[in-house]
Amino acid sequence: MTQNTVAAPDAPLNTAQLDREETISRDELEALQLSRLQHTVAYAYDRVPLYKRKFDDAGVHPSDLRELSDLGKFPYTTKEDLRQEYPFGMFAVPQDEVARIHASSGTTGRPTVVGYTKNDLANWATLVAARSALPASGRA
Repeated sequence: MTQNTVAAPDAPLNTAQLDREETISRDELEALQLSRLQHTVAYAYDRVPLYKRKFDDAGVHPSDLRELSDLGKFPYTTKEDLRQEYPFGMFAVPQDEVARIHASSGTTGRPTVVGYTKNDLANWATLVAARSALPASGRA
């Protein structure tokens, strides 16, 4: 009979099973977060009319995001935004690139819709598989 073992909480972390992002310094992590956030904000501004309108109305542009704390200057997406742009106004890719759609039932108003590309689904599957391979403690 095989027994499962879990590393003690004070056991050294096996970093060989972690992605690079999980082992970098705080400064490197914040630089990576800023770079990815800048890309995402610019992508949304260029491809989703609602974001262009909301950013312009708030007097901000993607180039104003120079450090993580600048994110507070940008308007947030609300459930009402999702409802107003129903069904596909929030998509940042052409509809023929959307592989899966999840939608709410709309019991409290207009339904909300979220679309996923094949790449989104592959990224999610990789993330879930990688995390499922680690014990609950995150230590192997």
